[in-house]
Formats: sequence, C-alpha cells, structure tokens
Amino acid sequence: MTVFEQISEPRGYVARAEALGEIFAARAAALDDTDGFAAENFRDLKQAGLLEAGVPAELGGGGAEPAELALMLRTLGRHCGSTALALAMHTHQVAIPAWRWRHQGATAVEPLLKRVAAERLVLVSTGGSDWIAGGGEAVAVEGGYRIRARKVFCSAAPVGDLLMTGAILKGSDGAHDEVLHFAVPLSSPQVRVLDTWHTLGMRASGSHDVMIDGHVVPEAGVALRRRAGAWHPAFQIIATIALPLIYSVYAGIAEAARNDAIALARRKSAPQVAPVVGRMDTELMGAELALGGMLAAVAENAPSAETVNRVMMGRNLVARHALAVGDLALEAVGGAAFFRSAGLERRFRDLQGARFHPMQPGPQAEYAGRMALGLPVDEVF
Repeated sequence: MTVFEQISEPRGYVARAEALGEIFAARAAALDDTDGFAAENFRDLKQAGLLEAGVPAELGGGGAEPAELALMLRTLGRHCGSTALALAMHTHQVAIPAWRWRHQGATAVEPLLKRVAAERLVLVSTGGSDWIAGGGEAVAVEGGYRIRARKVFCSAAPVGDLLMTGAILKGSDGAHDEVLHFAVPLSSPQVRVLDTWHTLGMRASGSHDVMIDGHVVPEAGVALRRRAGAWHPAFQIIATIALPLIYSVYAGIAEAARNDAIALARRKSAPQVAPVVGRMDTELMGAELALGGMLAAVAENAPSAETVNRVMMGRNLVARHALAVGDLALEAVGGAAFFRSAGLERRFRDLQGARFHPMQPGPQAEYAGRMALGLPVDEVF
C-alpha cells in the first residue's frame, strides 16, 4: 500500500502534504548539499494529485480553495521549503485562472485548467521577475509574435511543461508599449533551461533562468495585453491571490525553524534561553496573524487596489516576522545551530528568500502611503 492509499480523506490535500512532507524531509539535506532539484518530490506530488488541487472540480480537479491550498503549502514548507516554494509557483498559476472561472465566468481559461487536471501539467511562473514592468521582447511577425527573453527565478523549470510569461511589444510611437501575456511550452526548440540556480537558499527549487530565443507565439495564444509599467485589473487578481500562497511557504519554514530550535534548546540549561524562545514564538505569531490577514483579503473575492495594499502589507509583515524567527532560532540554540547536521541553518537560509518577492519594502511602503493619502498608485510596484 502506497502512502497515498493510506489517506482516507476524500480530498485531504493537507493530509497528503503532511504524509509527503515526511518523505521530502528525509531527502532535503542531500538535495541542499548538491544543488539538486527536487525532481523525485515532484513525481510524488503528481502521483498524489497535488498539481491539480486548485482546479475546479467541475473541470476535473480537486476544487481546493485558496485557504486550503495555503495550508497545504505551509504544511509542505515545514518539511522542505524548496519543494513547497516550487509548488507554490505552480499552484498560484492554477488558482488565478480557477478564481477567474468561478467568480468572473472566464470560460477562456477552461482549456488550460482542464489540461492541468487531465495531464497534470507543471506550470512555471516568471511573474516575480517580470512583475508589472514586464520583460523580454515581442516582435510582430506573420500570425503572431517572435519572443526573445531571458526569464529568471523560474521555479521547477527542470520539470516544467508550460512557461507562463510575457514580453514587451514596443509601441509604434515609442510611448505605448504593451506587455503581452502567453504560455510557452518548455519543450519548444527555441526554449532552454539554463543551469544558473546555485544559491544561498531554496537550492532544490530548480529556479533556473529560462532563455526564449525566437519562439513564435500565435496571435490566438496571447491571453492578455496591457500597458507596460502600470497596474492592470488582472494584476490586482494575480497579486491578491498569489502572494498569500507564496508566503504560506515561508510561514511553514518559520514554524519548522521554531520547532527545531525548541527541540535543540531543551538540551541547554542556560536560564537566558526562555526569553529568547518567548520572543521567537511572538514573532511566529506575528507571521501567522499577517498571513491570516492576507488570506482574509483573498476570501472577500473582490480583488482591487485596496486588496493589493492589504496583501502587500501582509507580505512584508510575514517576511519581517519569519526572518526574525530564523534569527531568534539560531540565538536560542547557540553554536549547535551552525552545523548543517542540525538542519536549522537550512531553514535559516531558505527563509532569506522571503526578502525578494514583490512588493519589496520600499515600493510597498510607497503604495500604502499613497493609498492612505488618496494618491494614484498605478505606477507604484
């Protein structure tokens, strides 16, 4: 009997994540030491049905809502941050069209969602690196657009099926550039995954650069056109739904760092440890409360500039508190935490990734301030 057959819940994605997480945890150190991608973990995720968890049940998927997906990712984050982060990048690319299908009646997304469910496709995101400004070049050719771009932070690229990305189409007058959004098959002869992911943390996420050199996207393959360098309603949906899922991973890693630190600190008799542990738990509570606020914004099902503001405040609070948990975990344990064998230093390194997703503290503070003052935020990102 496989680990998946032992799970009795009809859907039970959190339970599946917990069962898988125990397996992933046993593999995590070796992957981290070798910069190896968690390919075996992704095979297990596919077999367990976690890739299609967010696809509406009516379209063949699991029908999990964002709150359940967030808890699934947080659970995996406690065991292997790299695998959880790579899955989060796929999961939010599923959850966004699923939300649009359910709440906006967007039938155009049905083929993608049905394919994810039927074929268990892995979607690779480039949104964090492109973000609002966009990146890469689209040149109009007969019937479509030739794309040249180098995309970074493409998590799960080694096993990806579709690269969900975009490129900039220059306006004829040089003043009205557009970002075109489309999917590119990673199997295209004009697409290469570059071996670039040798990093401080999240080493097993396979977040390599991807080079697109001449792939032609047909006109019908363009899912969205928007003005470059400015917020669009579609990006309000993307930001509102994606960031809580991504930062659920960091909450899970922080929780694991706390648990590891408690187990190791109990071996010490120094009286000064208790206050450090208390501060650590307080910081973890801060991360949990901030994540809860982000998910509450998602649950309103009304993405807007205001929900983006709330989510991005939460993103920076989760990052701030989670990073503090990592710092205090090392302080509570002392020198023993410095050894790889303890596992805590990997959690600490993986948490550093929380610094880099949009919106980082400077733009987020400006966005929040301008919202409070009633000023435009269209070009703040």
